[in-house]
Amino acid sequence: MNEVPVLGVIGGTGLYQFPALQDVQTVEIDTPFGKPSSPITIGRLGRKQVAFLARHGIGHFISPTEVNYRANIYALKSLGIQQILSVSACGSLRDDFAPGHVIIPSQVFDFTKQRSRSFFGEGMVAHVGVADPFCGSLSRRMFEAVNQTGVNVHTGGTLITIEGPRFSTKAESNVFRAWGMSIIGMTACPEIFLAREAEMCYCTAAHVTDYDVWHVSEAPVTVEMVIRVLNESTATLQKAIELLVKDLPEDEPCECHSALKDALITNPAKIPPETRQKLDLLVRKYVAG
Repeated sequence: MNEVPVLGVIGGTGLYQFPALQDVQTVEIDTPFGKPSSPITIGRLGRKQVAFLARHGIGHFISPTEVNYRANIYALKSLGIQQILSVSACGSLRDDFAPGHVIIPSQVFDFTKQRSRSFFGEGMVAHVGVADPFCGSLSRRMFEAVNQTGVNVHTGGTLITIEGPRFSTKAESNVFRAWGMSIIGMTACPEIFLAREAEMCYCTAAHVTDYDVWHVSEAPVTVEMVIRVLNESTATLQKAIELLVKDLPEDEPCECHSALKDALITNPAKIPPETRQKLDLLVRKYVAG
């Protein structure tokens, strides 16, 4: 593969099964962090290539906790991809974010407990800045693309990531609302932080499938409810991705692409050779070989 995909899409397996995707090929990638969740599907949308990765594996057999987030981001980075779109289901914690709507959040709150949150460690330390974790430019472009489909789309708000795989209790859901959270999901973190460490732009398009369990006049969330709304939304998100890719610059400068510039703190002489080699893809422009 000579051409670098302009966008990497992480989402469900059904997302890349649409007629507009041409010249489809599948790439198997191994990484220093293990294998990604699935082979990467690469195809052409119009004149540009796009890569798709099934976050939970083909057939959805990997739980949110078990996803190898580091391998997924590293694999996309190894293809030269600079921009990632995450497509995921979410529950709404606000009345105005109704099932069937799409949310482009501007903040995340990490409430997970059992996940590897960084590429770094083992003798190399980096403190990456994530005050604004989503790429503003890519998020604006995705909002505009979804808006063109005619679906109800909102921009802004905070996505809280819980460990899962269970859904929340009513007490938990109401606490999250009291904290000011807008939507709830199970996969944004640490994916978004790893993308920043990999100096990649990242945005999320979250389908609202339910009102979690807090809403007194709506049924609590179920798997059937989530799948039904996701199936209804798939065509809309596919069209939005086509629109996004059509106008997406292939090499647009962004501060996301220099996130490690002032983040690496370890004296290079102290970095173990095996760690330096493992992280070479991420740090080579800052740390001499």
